[in-house]
Amino acid sequence: MTPKTIGIMSMHRIFNYGSFLQGYALKNLLHTLSPDSVIRFLDYRPGPTLVKSSEGKPHGLARIAQKIAEYSRVDASPVDKIRFFNHKRNYAKRNFSVLGLDPEPNYDYQVDLQVIGSDEVFNCVQANANVGYSRDLFGNGSPAKRLISYAASFGNTTIEKLKRYQILDPLAEDLSRFDDISVRDENSFSIVHELTGKTASINVDPVLAYDYMQDCKHIPSRRILDYPYMIVYGYSGRFTRDEDDCIRAYARSKGLKVICVGGVQGCCDRFLDCSPFEVLALFRDAECIVTDTFHGTIFSIINEKPFATIIRRSHGEAYGNEEKLHYLLRYLRLEQQGIFDLPKGKLHELLSSEPDYASTRDIIGTARASARSYLQRNVTAERVLA
Repeated sequence: MTPKTIGIMSMHRIFNYGSFLQGYALKNLLHTLSPDSVIRFLDYRPGPTLVKSSEGKPHGLARIAQKIAEYSRVDASPVDKIRFFNHKRNYAKRNFSVLGLDPEPNYDYQVDLQVIGSDEVFNCVQANANVGYSRDLFGNGSPAKRLISYAASFGNTTIEKLKRYQILDPLAEDLSRFDDISVRDENSFSIVHELTGKTASINVDPVLAYDYMQDCKHIPSRRILDYPYMIVYGYSGRFTRDEDDCIRAYARSKGLKVICVGGVQGCCDRFLDCSPFEVLALFRDAECIVTDTFHGTIFSIINEKPFATIIRRSHGEAYGNEEKLHYLLRYLRLEQQGIFDLPKGKLHELLSSEPDYASTRDIIGTARASARSYLQRNVTAERVLA
């Protein structure tokens, strides 16, 4: 019998730990449910950027040069900046082969099951020219025998933005062709329902669905750093000067080093260039974490650490993480760990005590069973798209 082919279309080529770990987790979940299947990643072709901003215009080398200029403005040590540049320069070479990615993109969508997700695959109103409004990410014209999403997110794309850019009808047409739709937050659920009338499943991100800390053998069991530290996890330079000062003051009051991974920040004592699996080990052994990212929040939660998640409000077309982080924290009964600003007293309160993870543990257990059930029914289904 010819093995089933499964294609995952995700954000797997983004130079980001969360993007890697969600892709790796989803591939492993599918493998446990269908061990004889051939599972590979599918690439999408970037579309036009609907948001016309200076961030969206550069492509290729021009975009790289723009990013280097941005990173250079971060108030961090020259040594840490060099470490960060090397991290970005070597990221693909070090990590893509672990996911089974070929150097060239894979546009062969002739698979038995195409899974679009997880991550912000539906976030089509954004300035990033490496994504843009790509209809590939909505399954447009896909020849796959079965088409589904898993924990897909519109990010900070809202129904109002879709109306403003007049793409409701093509998105409704594309989403209506899906055999099954799974999203990871309420904003995405509402958009799918308004566009198609379908009730999407809400499933947790693969990094929560897959039990990394128990099942992944690539995570070092040893402690990587032999001194007490806190982690600051976010895109380079996104923390403000006031936030950096607040974090640094807290760390000094507790005798902690500030370790930055993923991005370099002004509060860094040291930036570490490490593998995605080493990142999880660093979170496991940290005293506490400050992050403003979705996956940084999840890394903290699966290790049951004290943490503070800074929630960024959207301003016009500017970056915001309210939609995804509010839902995540509320769903996991950890809403109190999210803050809109970072006064010193509040940071001390959040990081100096252990969150109550008892109910969160139960919620994650139920969510993992639900994720497996959703994927299982789609792995075994044979219906061909009309």
